[in-house]
Amino acid sequence: MLARAVQSYLSIRQAAGFSLKQASIHLRSFATYSDAQGQCYLSVHTAIEWARQSPSLRQRARRLGDVIRFARYLQAEDERHEIPPVIFGSEHRPRPSPYILSDEQIGRIIQLAAQSGYRTLRRQTYSTFFALLACTGLRVCEAIRLRYDDITPDGLVIRATKFHKNRLVPLHDTARAGLERYLQQRCPYAPFDDHVFISLRRKPLLSADVDTAFRTVVTKMGLPHGRGQHRPTPHSLRHAFAVRALQTCPDGRDHITQHMLMLSTYLGHSKVALTYWYLEAVPELMRSIAGRCEAYVTGDTP
Repeated sequence: MLARAVQSYLSIRQAAGFSLKQASIHLRSFATYSDAQGQCYLSVHTAIEWARQSPSLRQRARRLGDVIRFARYLQAEDERHEIPPVIFGSEHRPRPSPYILSDEQIGRIIQLAAQSGYRTLRRQTYSTFFALLACTGLRVCEAIRLRYDDITPDGLVIRATKFHKNRLVPLHDTARAGLERYLQQRCPYAPFDDHVFISLRRKPLLSADVDTAFRTVVTKMGLPHGRGQHRPTPHSLRHAFAVRALQTCPDGRDHITQHMLMLSTYLGHSKVALTYWYLEAVPELMRSIAGRCEAYVTGDTP
């Protein structure tokens, strides 16, 4: 039956670094459904009927996508297993356009965070937190998990990131100085917790706390919605960092390739295509690309 094959498949992929939390739920559910039908091999009909039980089209596509990947694994060993067709469409949503903050807006966010709420450590916590996101491009969860030992002379050690990898993020002298000023105030407040950023509860920040603090600041600023009515979020600080880094990319094909690879590694992307997404997601960068392409076609010097 398929239950044992599912466990083998999950073990192999998890050993390779994939978390597969939702996929494991889907595949175990599918194996139970298939076994109840008396199926010894993966059947297209059974897979589609199982996936069809989800109420939304996107959920059906996601469930069937997990089964398709599992089916490919099985068929490599036994051709009697069938690979279902993609009949519910793509399981991936298109990435929304990022909200890109200007340097002036970022400065205002940090300034207002330092003035929001009562005169407590909260002000220093969020102003330093937002400043660190803006100047390093860290994910919110990565900044929340930072501990004292992660601050090294070479930079910040980001451990067990989104894709279970460690990386080193260099710190500019001004960023290091700002972090050290915050720690001087923060250390006496909760001396027995080694998380860098803590809440007034003397516990590590929660992502919901960060979202609330950021939303309070941008509401005061009256920031307009972006394209498609997207609102700025704490992750917008990471987006802004990535776009600024791309705008400084040097000319020349080899230089561009090296720059993109380094930026992808720095941001902790699992593949460079995720970094190239910023090129197509930001109108200013697309206009620059279009202008250079036109100059190349017409023979003008770009």
